[in-house]
Amino acid sequence: MTTYVYQTIPQKQGEKPRYFEIKQSMKDAPLSKHPETGEPIRRVVLGGFGTLSSKGGDGGSGCGCKPGSCCG
Repeated sequence: MTTYVYQTIPQKQGEKPRYFEIKQSMKDAPLSKHPETGEPIRRVVLGGFGTLSSKGGDGGSGCGCKPGSCCG
């Protein structure tokens, strides 16, 4: 089970979203309604860590650039 962050979708001007966590399988579709209140909700996409790897062993930075070029 994975823990996802959701937020309520404000229905009135000036209303602030509320955030909460729900445990779901990665195979489950995102929820559109709060399971207890029925309020409209959406899953919040949070940043994460990616993996960088060198391409082709050319000493590049992982983005495909040669050393000293765009990002290296």
